[in-house]
Amino acid sequence: MAALSTEQASPAAPRRDLPPSMVERMTLIMDAFTGRSTRLTLEDVARRTHLPRSTAHRILDQLVQLNWLDHTSFGYRLGKRALGLGGRDGSHGEIREAAAPLLHELQIKTGMVVHLAVLDGAEVFYLDKVGGRFALSVPSRVGGRAPAHCTALGKAILAWLEPEQVDTLIDGPISRLTNHTIGDIATLHQELNRIRQRHGLAFERGECFPQISCVAAAIRGHEGPVASISLVGESRTPLEKVAPLVVDAARQAALTLFPGLESPRRTRAAARTPDPTWSTETMNQMLAVGQDGDWL
Repeated sequence: MAALSTEQASPAAPRRDLPPSMVERMTLIMDAFTGRSTRLTLEDVARRTHLPRSTAHRILDQLVQLNWLDHTSFGYRLGKRALGLGGRDGSHGEIREAAAPLLHELQIKTGMVVHLAVLDGAEVFYLDKVGGRFALSVPSRVGGRAPAHCTALGKAILAWLEPEQVDTLIDGPISRLTNHTIGDIATLHQELNRIRQRHGLAFERGECFPQISCVAAAIRGHEGPVASISLVGESRTPLEKVAPLVVDAARQAALTLFPGLESPRRTRAAARTPDPTWSTETMNQMLAVGQDGDWL
């Protein structure tokens, strides 16, 4: 009888103990997100952390409310706080790493200056600059900033935001840096609409700096643009010849950052990613030049 009682009292199987504190449980969940492009469902989080589904769900909701995580149609992802306020955090290293070989390839193919930037409020923040013979004439630097509304880099990103987001970011009077700078929000919205009609290609000639022209395309993920790439030349550089190269580079960077971008479940925004190459006829239809030489 004693032996039987001992056997009945013994545990049936060892069970993994849950972390005792909320901080430890939150840390388990945050550690499950290995990078900016990580997307996890509730089931993924519960499986990776070994937390009960109800516990994981409750903590995830709190992390979303506090902006540590975002909840999207694709699941959970790192939020503004995790990625750094203002976007100046280590996650930029992931963007730079994905884009670096593409920037160098662009520079070699074209001999032009190549920029990589992200949107930070109403400005673009330069993450990288790969120079050519024209580099010293371009007054930009890594870590520098420029108004988003008058740069091809900024307009390429703004074009894929909701109009209300643009209004919030570009709040108040718009500064004009040159005679070609867009000076009001209505004209800016018209320009952003033209960029969307050109499948995301953004141009600027002398809007930010005199005698400089740029063409840019946004690097777009599941939920929208995360950065942009541009080629920079002199004011009369025929940018239509190099525009497809910029689009290709932005698309390849997006596929590196978001490997599932071209899966059947991609979002409508991702589905509008331009094709890798265009014929001359298609380019001519997409790009129009006014009588004064400005891009329309």
